[in-house]
Amino acid sequence: MTTTTASTTSIASVTLEVADVEAARRFYTGFGVDAYIRLRESTENTSGFRGFTLALTVSGPATVDAFLDAAVDAGAEVIKPAAKSLWGYGGVVQAPDGTIWKVATSAKKDTGPVTREIDEVVLLLGVDDVKATKRFYVERGLTVGRSFGGKYAEFTSGASSPVKLALYKRRGLAKDLGVPVDGTGSHRVVIGCTAGAFVDPDGFVWKAAAG
Repeated sequence: MTTTTASTTSIASVTLEVADVEAARRFYTGFGVDAYIRLRESTENTSGFRGFTLALTVSGPATVDAFLDAAVDAGAEVIKPAAKSLWGYGGVVQAPDGTIWKVATSAKKDTGPVTREIDEVVLLLGVDDVKATKRFYVERGLTVGRSFGGKYAEFTSGASSPVKLALYKRRGLAKDLGVPVDGTGSHRVVIGCTAGAFVDPDGFVWKAAAG
C-alpha cells in the first residue's frame, strides 16, 4: 500500500447524463444526494453496466437502511439488499436513470441515532488496468491517497471537492455491485475538474470546471 498527500487536481463536479432531467432531479432530491451531483439531458446510447458507481459512506447500518429506503421510495430498484459483510454493512440500488449507487458503512453496529448525513461520496470507475489508469491520472495532477497494487487506487480530494475518485478493476466492480460486467456505449457521466479537458483510457470524459 502507498500513501501520499496533497493534490493539484481534484474533482469539481460530477454530471450524470439522464433522459429526463426533472424526473431525475425529483429522484435525487428524495434520495438525499442532490447536492453532490449535477444533471444534464442526453440521449446517448448505452446498454448494460456503465462502468462506474457512486458510493456513499455513512455512520452506521440504520443510516444505510434510511438512505436505501429513501432511494426505493423515490423509484430506485434494489440490486443487492443491505446485508452484513466482512467489511461492514451495505446495499446497492439502481436509480431510474440507470446510475448505480452503493450505500455502506464500516460499522457493524449502530452507535448513534439514524441520520441523513453522508460522510463521503466516492466515484468508483471500473477500469481495465488500474496501474496504467492510475499513472494517467497522476500525470494530470491527481495524487494517490491509497493504492493496492493493480486492484484498487484512491486519490486525495480537495476540501471543496464534492466527490472522491477511486479506481477498481471493471470486472471486480461489477461483481461487487451484483451486475453483469458487459456494457457498451456512453458511460453517461461527465467529470468536472480543476485541470483541462481530457478522456481517460477507459473512455471516461473529463471537462474543465467553469471558473
